[in-house]
Amino acid sequence: MSDALDRSPTPGTAAPPKTGAVVPVLAFGGIVVSLMQTLVIPIVGQLPQYLNASAADTAWAITATLLAAAVATPVMGRLGDMYGKRRMLLVSMAMLVVGSVVAGLSDSLVPMIVGRALQGLSSGVIPLGISILRDELPAEKLGSATAMISASLGVGGALGLPVAALIADNFDWHMLFWISAALGVVALVLVLIMVPESKVRTGGRFDLPGSLGMAAGLICLLLAISKGGDWGWASGTTLGLFAAAVVVLLAWGFYELRNDQPLVDLRSTARPQVLITNLASIAIGFAMFSMSLVIPQVLQLPEETGYGLGQSLLTAGLVMAPSGLVMMALAPVSALVTRAKGPKVTLMIGALIVAVGYGLNVLLMSEVWHFVLASCVIGAGIGFTYGAMPTLIMGAVPASETGAANALNTLMRSIGTSVASAVAGVVLAQMTTEFGGFALPSEDAFRTVLALGAGAALLGFVIAGFIPRQRAAGAEEAVVAGRAVEPSKA
Repeated sequence: MSDALDRSPTPGTAAPPKTGAVVPVLAFGGIVVSLMQTLVIPIVGQLPQYLNASAADTAWAITATLLAAAVATPVMGRLGDMYGKRRMLLVSMAMLVVGSVVAGLSDSLVPMIVGRALQGLSSGVIPLGISILRDELPAEKLGSATAMISASLGVGGALGLPVAALIADNFDWHMLFWISAALGVVALVLVLIMVPESKVRTGGRFDLPGSLGMAAGLICLLLAISKGGDWGWASGTTLGLFAAAVVVLLAWGFYELRNDQPLVDLRSTARPQVLITNLASIAIGFAMFSMSLVIPQVLQLPEETGYGLGQSLLTAGLVMAPSGLVMMALAPVSALVTRAKGPKVTLMIGALIVAVGYGLNVLLMSEVWHFVLASCVIGAGIGFTYGAMPTLIMGAVPASETGAANALNTLMRSIGTSVASAVAGVVLAQMTTEFGGFALPSEDAFRTVLALGAGAALLGFVIAGFIPRQRAAGAEEAVVAGRAVEPSKA
């Protein structure tokens, strides 16, 4: 067995730290961070009143988190590879706590945006956590642990809506942020006590110009995607941002290829296994988010529309919550499939399950249980895919690049969700019906968004089919050893 797999202590050295608590602690941290995605949804409509600002301005409380997360995820992944993943994990959790406190103290727009941006800077927790698992866990435990941490992203997002709605309905809205701050402190302390620091480091210097270039390009791209519906897709601002994103990211890529210590190793990223997995991740991210844009709206629309179910926001959140629990419950199953057939097969199975879930929802939209069923099936598929993608990435990059590679994969999923939001916004705005003097999205509009989610999942399935085949039995060992998994000769 290779030295990379030999974790037994040598004479005169201390035994490695116990890792039994690492997985639940990292999973809890992932859930806390992913709660930030849905934290303000219950109060979006009241934010203009709370902050004495226009609705267009208060929308930046959501946009700021998105942009900060896009910038922070790859940067924190690279810093984790260089200076220690646990250290950057602690920094990320501290950002969440500080941002929550700032937002909790805010009664005006600017502090709220600052607080929400700081919360977004904590988004590197999940890719950093997955990278820590690779460094600390034995091969036989890595697959299920990776799937569990990946699933925490969906669990936090699904559970966040009903919990936030319950808090907003019964307490002052600032309590949302004080509770998130408290949870952040608990997660930070647990990481400090329970999670060991990895000795796997790349060293070198941090690529500041590369990080600034990537940040500028991503901000232009995601700002155009997220605000294009408000500004107009053909407006000069939107088109200018798209053009700037293309120019900046091309220049950034040219610079990174010539840099001997780049923020993102584009040559590693161009390996077929990494590149195709990242492309599939964009499609899966689109598919995952589509249900979040349809199910709560249909549930809350008045019954008089003929297709709305007249439920409260809390009920809508409770309908979505089981999908997150399904993701977590199926994490071990995803790991078993990966161990038996390889992560490529797991990813393809998950994509098909997601497509089936959306197909069910297109046909079944008249009862509350229809949405529970569809969201659980979709959640099951997402659990499979989110467990497989990090394994595919880690099987193709050396251990010293795990943080940056996982962070880039997380960013690809985020781009997919942003595109889903933009596309769904266009569909729901164009396909409307009159109700009470107002234009509401029609039933066909919602079915169209669900069909697009199914199509995105099928696209992810097709893309995943081009990932080079692996020997299933060696997949986990190759991940731990830090070497690429060789394509099967079958």
